[in-house]
Amino acid sequence: MKKIILLLVLLVTVLTVNAQTSTGESLTDGNFNKWSIEFSGGFNKPQKPMKFYTSTPSLFVVDLGARYMFNNKFGLKADLGYNSFQEEKNSTPFDTKYYRFDVQGIANLGRIMNFETWTNTIGLLGHTGFGAAYFEDKNSSLDDKMINFIIGITGQIKLSNKLVLTGDFSTIMNALQGYTYDAAAVNPEKGFNGALFNGTLGLTLYLGKNEKHADWVTLIDKDVLAQRERIDALEKMLIDSDKDGVADYLDLEPNTIAGLMVDSKGRAVDLNNNGIPDELESYLTKTYANKSEAPISDSQSITNLVNGGYVAAYFDFNKSTPTDSSMDGINFVLNYLRNNPSASVEITGYADEIGNATYNEKLATERANSVKNILLKAKIASERINVVSGGVDASVDKESATARKLVRRVTFKINN
Repeated sequence: MKKIILLLVLLVTVLTVNAQTSTGESLTDGNFNKWSIEFSGGFNKPQKPMKFYTSTPSLFVVDLGARYMFNNKFGLKADLGYNSFQEEKNSTPFDTKYYRFDVQGIANLGRIMNFETWTNTIGLLGHTGFGAAYFEDKNSSLDDKMINFIIGITGQIKLSNKLVLTGDFSTIMNALQGYTYDAAAVNPEKGFNGALFNGTLGLTLYLGKNEKHADWVTLIDKDVLAQRERIDALEKMLIDSDKDGVADYLDLEPNTIAGLMVDSKGRAVDLNNNGIPDELESYLTKTYANKSEAPISDSQSITNLVNGGYVAAYFDFNKSTPTDSSMDGINFVLNYLRNNPSASVEITGYADEIGNATYNEKLATERANSVKNILLKAKIASERINVVSGGVDASVDKESATARKLVRRVTFKINN
């Protein structure tokens, strides 16, 4: 037993020294509760000095304590304890009481051993300290004053963020103990020779307005936290949503059709600036040289491409007339409508973020109507054309002039 006690003392001492010298653990915000009230009761077994015997185990023990945690691993506890000793059935009668007050250091072994990697409801505390004790015998009016050393382990089961069920096993050793625990004889030894074992069950009530107590929070070193945030930011920057080989933070065209050739900014290559990627245009021109002979499956492919936003009309800043290069895209939709009389088209206009929001909403509608008028002049019936205002497109960097060009546009949606 002495070896076990010495081992526990060494463990708590090393952990306490580590708490005092470690600079790696930083309290990042302190948003956790630190105070708790603890109440427990149970059994005891005085080992020595004894002349007679108590039952094994015997009633009873009561303990009341208040604890303060400096961080999620280390703290202090002050507690009051009461033990009652009575004879077993075949022993000489006695009725003695033992009172103590101790100040103890607390090591949250659950956090130190990273219990959070496998449980959020089971914890473990180690505690040790010194105090004063008072002993009395009700039958003989004998009393005794002594000092004590206490060490123990407390298991925790979290019932809620405010309440915890505990089970504790502690060893108490007394010095300057003048009498045996049964008050039947004088104790000839004055060193730490008195041995008393306590086993209790109890409840811990956490105090404070925060959600969690220090017993259950995991603190991260500020430098480590900063590194994690930088890594997370880099990982987000390197996401390539459309799988075109250009990270999203550099991609000015984040929804490029998979497999198309793109430039360094993630834009589908469009050397003639007509709003249709060159690879698509080459395919469409070759496949649909005679648009009226296009099979249904190919017609559906064209519809999907147009509805995907890859055929569009673009506008200069604060203008509602399409750029010259955009006419090819409009003509592409026009030819489709001519060769598919049952098809209709929805035209949606957009504006960039520069300027007044109400004005930009109006400008977006004017751009859609401008394209509608081109189709009307080409003899497309008005009932086949529907105009929608997409308003302000805030999906790109407002400070980038190049990015803003991409959102000053009209897109098409073909309905067959």
